[in-house]
Amino acid sequence: MKANYTRPLDLKHGRVDMNHGAGGRATAQLVSELFARAFDNPWLAQGDDGAVLPAPEPGERLVMATDGHVVSPLFFPGGDIGSLAVHGTVNDLAVMGARPLYLSASFILEEGYPLADLKRIVDAMAEASRSVGVPVVTGDTKVVEQGKGDGVFIATTGVGALPPGRAPGGASARPGDVVLVSGSMGDHGMAILAVREALAFDSEIRSDSAPLACLVETLYAAVPADAIRVLRDPTRGGLATTLNEIARQSGAGMLIDEAAIPVHPQVEAACELLGLDPLYLANEGKLIVVCAPEHAEAALAAMRAHPRGRDAARIGTVIADDHHFVQLRTALGGMRMLDWLSGEPLPRIC
Repeated sequence: MKANYTRPLDLKHGRVDMNHGAGGRATAQLVSELFARAFDNPWLAQGDDGAVLPAPEPGERLVMATDGHVVSPLFFPGGDIGSLAVHGTVNDLAVMGARPLYLSASFILEEGYPLADLKRIVDAMAEASRSVGVPVVTGDTKVVEQGKGDGVFIATTGVGALPPGRAPGGASARPGDVVLVSGSMGDHGMAILAVREALAFDSEIRSDSAPLACLVETLYAAVPADAIRVLRDPTRGGLATTLNEIARQSGAGMLIDEAAIPVHPQVEAACELLGLDPLYLANEGKLIVVCAPEHAEAALAAMRAHPRGRDAARIGTVIADDHHFVQLRTALGGMRMLDWLSGEPLPRIC
């Protein structure tokens, strides 16, 4: 039966079809009745091919980040692809020291995908956007034939403003600096794996997907801007790979204390059962901070006082090392190399 695009979208029983990506009446209907309604703001309401936006404050520099989201499954304990798309890009801006300002969103939809599930994703994305005060100001929608996608893919681009004096970067760590983390490692990766493989544990493992901008602002309010050498969110490859990236960029090494790294007991137990290492599993709401040693305690106290950093810990130091190795002092007192992730034990976690 031929679809009637003069009637309102059937958001309960309807499905995405090829006409929704063709650029005609069906596309306009999908955009106006679903996306524009959920993301409603003055810039998006301009209705043009882009958005004319206010300039940042005098002296600030623009920061731009982009990310693609292809997580499978699309819904998981603690979030979904919609909220994850917002958190991922907002966090990329935050770890640059920037104040996130605006987002764009591009949706690749598969023919036949239920509109009810799409609405659920879009609503979660809109709520995440509003909660951090970063509006989705422009976007795009495309539809691919059934079997050539996986329901929904989302690409987001973010623009932020970098205040004067802030310049965190992977190349800025120095011997003597202190390495801090804002909380437990491996939650997102294990939450995705548990759903994907239908694993049942005594306690539900939830993704840590969350925005970090407010935590970053708390840090900058507590210590001088130049004391914060590096900010990173340890996503794909987890803590171990991210520390190796920083070591390589900075031309230094790291000495990390395994016993100091927070890991939730249920994640640790699941990793032991499955033969995985939580230090290589993805996180989507955690922060690595490399800080000048004289300000490390103040930074740690500020993180612990914030809801996103209540389990923050001091886990190691930056050391001089021409080989740029990350060394782990094990809980048993030995030493081992904490190397880069080899292969991909858990695909499509973001």
